[in-house]
Amino acid sequence: MKMNSKNGGLDDGSISGKTVIVTGGGYGIGKQIALTLGRFGANVVIAARSQTKLEEVETELRAMNTDPLALTVDISSESAVRDMVDRVVEKYQSIDVLVNNSAIAGPTAMVPDIETDEWQETIDINLSGTFYCCKHVARVMREAKSGNIITLSSVAGRTAYPLRAAYCVTRWGVIGLSHTLAAELGPHGIKVNAIVPGPIEGERSENVFRARAKAEDISVDEVKRFFTKDIPIGRMPTEQEVAASVIFLASNSSSGMHGQVIQVDGGFRI
Repeated sequence: MKMNSKNGGLDDGSISGKTVIVTGGGYGIGKQIALTLGRFGANVVIAARSQTKLEEVETELRAMNTDPLALTVDISSESAVRDMVDRVVEKYQSIDVLVNNSAIAGPTAMVPDIETDEWQETIDINLSGTFYCCKHVARVMREAKSGNIITLSSVAGRTAYPLRAAYCVTRWGVIGLSHTLAAELGPHGIKVNAIVPGPIEGERSENVFRARAKAEDISVDEVKRFFTKDIPIGRMPTEQEVAASVIFLASNSSSGMHGQVIQVDGGFRI
């Protein structure tokens, strides 16, 4: 892989011109993934529920002389996902990469205290929504005999996560889905991998910390110390560092990697 300081040390021409869907591309990790892909010349499709945030990211992408598409999509609706895929194919004629990033935090409570509607909403978006995206994009990729699916999970998908049962279940689920897709789609020329971020510096983690602090009646600083004490590098990784791992998996440099789960967590609870 060639090195280029302008793009944070990464450069791979194999991304330029590719059509990439990034769900949850309006803020946080998803926004950084979208912008990083744009810097490498990809045609980025950003999909999320917030139109305002999407428009802001779309403006930044256009300033990079790319050809982005911003779509307001609720991925918990299969028909909405199907329409999204149809619009992307209509505009670009292909889908080269799908980055499944959309997810909500879900409730912070012990299992007996979780409201059923909160549980169901988390399952609908985080797990079923990811399934719908994979299902309809994989149909396009299978016909083309080429493609790349990258799904973001979490360290919550590899261990118990007290007070976050709904989120934990969905993060385990998308890892299982990724492994199964890798076995099914590999023979069709489609690469499938997952990324497992740990606690990541940014707005999303701050929201999680505040919710946990409230649930446990402790300070936000105490929650932060709890999560960071088990990170050997002494800090939470950044959203940009997660985006860099997506660039690697989206590029030809990772052509031999399939069915893998890559942790970007600073060695969290190693």
